Amino acid sequence: MNRRFAGLVCGSIAAPAALYGAYVGATWLRYGRPRAPKAAETDPLLDRFMPQYEVVERHNSFVRAPAEIVLRAACEVDFEDSPIIRAVFRARELLLGAQPGEPSLPRGVLAKTQALGWRILSEVPGREIVMGAVTQPWEPNPVFHGLKSDEFASFRDPDYVKIAWTLRADPVTAETSIFRTETRVLACGPASRAKFRKYWALLSPGIRLIRLGLLRSLRQEAERKSTPILVERTAY
Repeated sequence: MNRRFAGLVCGSIAAPAALYGAYVGATWLRYGRPRAPKAAETDPLLDRFMPQYEVVERHNSFVRAPAEIVLRAACEVDFEDSPIIRAVFRARELLLGAQPGEPSLPRGVLAKTQALGWRILSEVPGREIVMGAVTQPWEPNPVFHGLKSDEFASFRDPDYVKIAWTLRADPVTAETSIFRTETRVLACGPASRAKFRKYWALLSPGIRLIRLGLLRSLRQEAERKSTPILVERTAY
């Protein structure tokens, strides 16, 4: 009985470990060959700052709320509201030996990332915000250096990677929209590329979980905020 139980336990651990190992290997091999955007995913504003990149993550979600409300909710949703995201950050701390994050940071994705050093590169009010920074994400406690728009586009320090990401709301109708977020990464030299490739292969599953967790929280918050407005419009 004990041997059978031990075998079940080992099997329950081995299967996820094998899947994770396969994922890491596939991500390593795919590095530097990002998927081209579909027509609806093209982003001329983001292209201004990073037309070439080695890694890209794109996520979207249909939201029953106007675009302006969706973008505002995207700026205000907070990492700390999701148990999954908190667990991912904690796992990263343990894996890389990082110190816990600063507890006094402001709430909200936009305010919090700006406090950490990210900078707004460009924005279209009510529709899109492009954020950027240069950093060494493989460090236990990375420092994010925000740059002016023109400096970011021309940055080439070989020890760093450039990261740009978006918060974007595309209207579908007056009362619905599609929220999109895209993250692009470019290593600026061979040394930073080697370090980031290893980092990305190992930790990208957690990074994707963070994106998906934020999408869910954003959708719920935007639809909650838009409900009174839609009710008022219907009443008239």
